[in-house]
Amino acid sequence: MANLDETLTMLKDLTDAKGIPGNEREVREVMKKYIAPYADEVTTDGLGSLIAKKVGKDGGPKIMVAGHLDEVGFMITHIDDKGFLRFQTVGGWWSQVMLAQRVTIVTRKGDITGVIGSKPPHILPAEARKKPVEIKDMFIDIGASSRDEAMEWGVRPGDMAVPYFEFTVMNNEKMLLAKAWDNRIGCAIAIDVLKQLKGEDHPNVVYGIGTVQEEVGLRGARTSAQKIEPDIAFGVDVGIAGDTPGISEKESLSKLGKGPQIILYDASIVSHKGLRDIVTDTADKLNIPYQFDVMAGGGTDSGAIHLTHKGVPSISITIPTRYIHSHAAILHRGDYENAVRLIVEVIKRLDKETVEKITFE
Repeated sequence: MANLDETLTMLKDLTDAKGIPGNEREVREVMKKYIAPYADEVTTDGLGSLIAKKVGKDGGPKIMVAGHLDEVGFMITHIDDKGFLRFQTVGGWWSQVMLAQRVTIVTRKGDITGVIGSKPPHILPAEARKKPVEIKDMFIDIGASSRDEAMEWGVRPGDMAVPYFEFTVMNNEKMLLAKAWDNRIGCAIAIDVLKQLKGEDHPNVVYGIGTVQEEVGLRGARTSAQKIEPDIAFGVDVGIAGDTPGISEKESLSKLGKGPQIILYDASIVSHKGLRDIVTDTADKLNIPYQFDVMAGGGTDSGAIHLTHKGVPSISITIPTRYIHSHAAILHRGDYENAVRLIVEVIKRLDKETVEKITFE
C-alpha cells in the first residue's frame, strides 16, 4: 500500500473507527483528536454529537458544517443456544451485500470477529436458490459452541457489530477504498475546513460538527443545531456516483473526480436558493469543479438542520461515492479536497450582510 500522508492517515483513522448509530464514542474520540487543534472549544450535545467551535469574528453569523459520525451496521438482539447471534440492522442495508462478510462485535471484554451466515445453497431447493436470502434468515457466526460460551466472551444483546474492512489506497492513488465513507468523509471535511481557516480572517463563527444517529433519522443533526442555533448550514455527506456500468444518466449524473455534488433536492430538503447561488457563484469564480445532483430518495443532516428554530438556510454538499451502505465504498480524493476548498471559500464570504441577503432570497 502507498505510504500514507497526513490526510490519508486521518482518513484511515476515521474509517477504521467503529461506530453505528447510538454507539459513536470511538469515532467521536478520533474526530476530536483531529479537530481540537483548530478549534477554540470542543463540546458535545446531550446525544453525543461533537461540536467544535472556531471564532473568526465574535458575534458574526454562525456557520455549521456537519458530517455524521455513525455508519450503518448491526445490533445483536439474541444469542441462540448454539452460540449464533441474531441481529437487527441499524441503518439501511441491502441483503445482497451482506452474506459471508466479516464483522467485528464490540463487547465489554473487547472485539470479537464474526461472519454473516445463512443456510448454504447446496441444501436449498432449486427455486429457493434463485432468491436472495432475507436479512431475517441471516445470523452472525463467532465460532462459539453455546450461548454460555458467547456470553463468557462478553457478547450481550445490544452490542454493536460493525463491518470490517481495511482502508486501501488503490492503484490510481486518488481512488480510496474503505468502509464507512458514509460518513467519515463528512467528518474529515469538517476537520479540514477548520484546519484551513486556522490563522485566516473569516467574518463569522464556524462550527465543525460530527453528528450522531444520522442513519436512523438525522437525530444528532437536530439536537446539535438546537444547541448552537446556526444562521447557515452545510450538510456534508456522500452522494451516489453514477459512473459504474448499468446506471443511466437519468438515474444519476455524477462521476468520481468531477468535483463535489451540490444537492438541489432530496427527500428531506429543497436546497436553499440564496445559499445555492453563493456556493455555485463562488465555485465558478474560482474554477472549483462541482456537479449538480438530486436524490429523490434519502436525505442528509441538512434535512433536520434547516427545520430547527426559525429555520436555517441549508444546503448539502456531497462526495460522489460508489457502493455506499456496504462493506467497501470508493471515492476520489480530488472531490474531497475540492469540497473543502469550496466550503472554506464560501465561509470567507459569509459576513453578516451577505447572510441577511441570503436569508431573504
